[in-house]
Amino acid sequence: MKATRHDAQEQRRLCLTIPPLLIKEPLIWKLAQKFPVITNIRQASVTDVLGIVTLELDGKRSDIKAAIKWLEKQGVSVQPVEINVIES
Repeated sequence: MKATRHDAQEQRRLCLTIPPLLIKEPLIWKLAQKFPVITNIRQASVTDVLGIVTLELDGKRSDIKAAIKWLEKQGVSVQPVEINVIES
């Protein structure tokens, strides 16, 4: 059976900006429990007033889109990270 674009596997790197009210919430754990995606924290800086996390999500395109929508609904700002690094 051929995979469609909707269920194709992909990897997305995202920059999450987490507001103060959500800093102590285990959002990435909840996301991994709620959606069939693999999470990989690439970088994080969290203080009492702001959280910035670079997160990779692996999974079906539709699951990643749903996970992003869920994060935004929680109050997290989600931006794609463009990777312009030449890997050897």
